[in-house]
Amino acid sequence: MHSNRGLSRRNCLETMNCSWGTELWDQFDNLEKHTQWGIEFLERYTKFVKERSEIELSYAKQMRNLSKKYQLKKNSKEEDEFKYTSCRAFLMTLNELNDYAGQHEVIAENLSSQIIAELTRYIQELKAERKSHFHDGRRAQQHIENSWKQLESSKRRFERDCKEADRAQHYFDKMDADINVTKADVEKRCSLKAKQQAQMRHQIAEDSKNEYLTYLQKFNKDQHEHYYTLIPHIFQRIQEMEERRVGRVRESMRVYCEVERKVLPIVSKCLDGMTTAAESIEPKMDSKQVVESYKSGFEPPGDVEFDDYSVSMKRAVSESSFLNARGENRRRSKSRLWPLLKRNKLSLKLGTGQEDYSHLPPEQRRKKLQAKLNDINKDIQKEMDQRDALTKMKDVYIKNPHLGDPDSIDPRLEEITHSLEKLQLEGQKFEGWLTEVERKLLEKGSEPQRQSGHFDSQGNTPLTNNYGQNRESPDGSYTEDHSAETGMQFKSRSTEFDEEFDDEEPLPTIGTCKALYPFEGQNEGTISMAEGEMLYVIEEDKGDGWTRVRRNEDEEGYVPTSYIKLFLDAGAKGAMTYI
Repeated sequence: MHSNRGLSRRNCLETMNCSWGTELWDQFDNLEKHTQWGIEFLERYTKFVKERSEIELSYAKQMRNLSKKYQLKKNSKEEDEFKYTSCRAFLMTLNELNDYAGQHEVIAENLSSQIIAELTRYIQELKAERKSHFHDGRRAQQHIENSWKQLESSKRRFERDCKEADRAQHYFDKMDADINVTKADVEKRCSLKAKQQAQMRHQIAEDSKNEYLTYLQKFNKDQHEHYYTLIPHIFQRIQEMEERRVGRVRESMRVYCEVERKVLPIVSKCLDGMTTAAESIEPKMDSKQVVESYKSGFEPPGDVEFDDYSVSMKRAVSESSFLNARGENRRRSKSRLWPLLKRNKLSLKLGTGQEDYSHLPPEQRRKKLQAKLNDINKDIQKEMDQRDALTKMKDVYIKNPHLGDPDSIDPRLEEITHSLEKLQLEGQKFEGWLTEVERKLLEKGSEPQRQSGHFDSQGNTPLTNNYGQNRESPDGSYTEDHSAETGMQFKSRSTEFDEEFDDEEPLPTIGTCKALYPFEGQNEGTISMAEGEMLYVIEEDKGDGWTRVRRNEDEEGYVPTSYIKLFLDAGAKGAMTYI
């Protein structure tokens, strides 16, 4: 028997096909500990995968929140930023990042469904199977132990009966050897009784011997069956159970890798999308977009005219001194005005934009009108699509009354028709404004440029002050919103200039101007003018982009210098335009 086990052990080492039933026949307790450890290891691995899944979900959530945080928000100032290629590339990157986060959610979901759920269910089944196998093993051990106890009990009983038979035989032999004549009868009776006792003990010992032999044969049979049939069979099932557990760990680890490998192509596409977004950035195109965004359409100012003080002055000395004093006062007040304007831009919102964008420079106005017209056309197309769809639905209802009532669609059709008419009228209105602006830009482009240093026959110098609205202020800032700047400038000027209008004598004219564009003076201190209107100039632009003009004795105020063409008297002091 021992030689057979030694042969099996050598075969195990040679073929790696071991059998726990033969190799570990006496290691029941160690196998119980090992299988318990195996279940605990499987539970630990399941916990590891679960925590990895939670990390993936948390990472995906953070990535989605990050992408959402920096996404373009509707009706925000950021919408204008995405006309630049760099901003559009950033938006594409955010979208790809959102898809990238989705792949980590897929990883978490697959880990949960393909590994965690399966292993949790399998662990419960494994525990139940292990309990059943070791229960059978304990029952087999209990059976062989009971058989051994019965053998030991019969053996001890046989030994005891043999000893008692020997004592009875010894006593009989002793009695039989005593031949005392005087007590012959008594001794004969005692000898007979001892002989019977000895025979009875021998018979009991013989019966115990037979019983012991029976139990011995039974135990040997049970023991052989236990170690060569029952235990190998039970241990074989435990071995198969353990190998299935190890195989399940192997499969789970393989799936663990496959889950992430499956999303790698999509993750790679997301990264490729981010790379494509980065490569789509065009610095030259962004530079051109800056021009498109801020180009005013005005011509830059010409040269500053030479003031010839040797020419006889047309004004009285007192009047010139008066004007010079007023000019110095204005310059000093202007130095106080610019810081106030800068603060007002941060704290006030004065002036309102016009529906036709007439408050904007021509080029910017044209772009705004074109964009508005495009939006109107899109809305018209949308309404027309809805009208066509409802018309088809009505035809279907007419042909198939059981599907619906055709008359129920008429109110919606009428509503769409009214909406279309309104949009078309609005589109015609903006189309007219756009045509007008484009015509003016064409006319303006064909006008001769300003001449420098030459006077006409009347001694007047034509000045073309067509420079952009985006001018630099003395504090280094730029002004873009014409209406807001207009409101803030005259709001801050009002206290100063009202006194000049009310308390002082009217200023003398220093030239004339022609309105190149219409201007509606809605802010305090400004004056309205129509295109082509001629006005008197009473004060030049002091560098803030405004010229003071007069229509008649009762109407005077400020107009944008860029909206007029100046004709200053050649002899007027300060006949120049500041930028």
